[in-house]
Amino acid sequence: MAAATAPATGLVTLADIRRAAATLAPVAVRTPLLPCDALSELAGAEVWLKPEMLQRGGAFKFRGAYTYLAAMSPEVRARGVIAPSSGNHAQAVALAARLFGVPATVVMPTTVTAAKRAGAERLGARIELAGTTTADRMARAREIAGAEGGTLVPPYDDPTIIAGQGTAGLEIVEQLPEVGTVLVPVGGGGLSAGVATAVKLASPGTRVVGVEPAGAPKLTMARAAGAPVRLDKTASIADGLLAVEIGRLPFAHHQRYLDEVALVDDAALRPAIRLLVDRAKLVAEPSGAIPVAALMARVVDVSRGGPVVLVLSGGNVDWAALQALLGGPQG
Repeated sequence: MAAATAPATGLVTLADIRRAAATLAPVAVRTPLLPCDALSELAGAEVWLKPEMLQRGGAFKFRGAYTYLAAMSPEVRARGVIAPSSGNHAQAVALAARLFGVPATVVMPTTVTAAKRAGAERLGARIELAGTTTADRMARAREIAGAEGGTLVPPYDDPTIIAGQGTAGLEIVEQLPEVGTVLVPVGGGGLSAGVATAVKLASPGTRVVGVEPAGAPKLTMARAAGAPVRLDKTASIADGLLAVEIGRLPFAHHQRYLDEVALVDDAALRPAIRLLVDRAKLVAEPSGAIPVAALMARVVDVSRGGPVVLVLSGGNVDWAALQALLGGPQG
């Protein structure tokens, strides 16, 4: 099991995460833990859901985005912010910017889902489209920041972002002190790094498992190589988890605090989304449902070791896309 000693220099601390929690307390939703009998029966363990689709902006990303903007000086923040994002970070930054009364530009892929683009537009962000990869979006965001003087808000490779996302893990330990295992999605790594750090520092005996798509195994490959590895391509219906390389700072946290990484095939995601709708009455996008898919596909054994918490990272999917994911209208 990963060590849970004092953080090495440069890593986010539990005090950092607690400060982020205090910053977020007046504005963010403290999402509940919900029991899920259907998954408990399947897994042979007590299973709880952490539904971050109930967070403002429809995903966990608001935690990091608001924490980042709150840490900026008012003078710098007033010049505006730019967010490179596959969708959820864009909406989170747009919402945080609206709360602070500053302009936001978001750089999204040309393949962005209709729900995520519409969400950013509703929140008043200016939309730019750039390529299909994280690198494409980051390059365009840097161009805009250089030309217009706004501040780029990183999606995951930043200590303030990691601390903000880690507040979800801190809540888990506060809500369920006896938690035995936490499953958390892995995209660029901000959420998984923050949650693993918070959980391990607050509850050293708890096991933390990162879950990523089999078609985007950036953390799996990085752990095998001992350093972040840039993948030639990624492919999955879990569009929020398609970074081609794990963030370097998140990876350092993963190496210290994350016990395991599990891979899930796309075929397991649709049944997971359906189970959440049918049995938990929750709407998750594929990225958010991946911990459920890991249990249903039995790629992670949680039958021993106490209660299990699944972090459902988001639910930004519209009705048309949900129908398509679930095989069309059901009679």
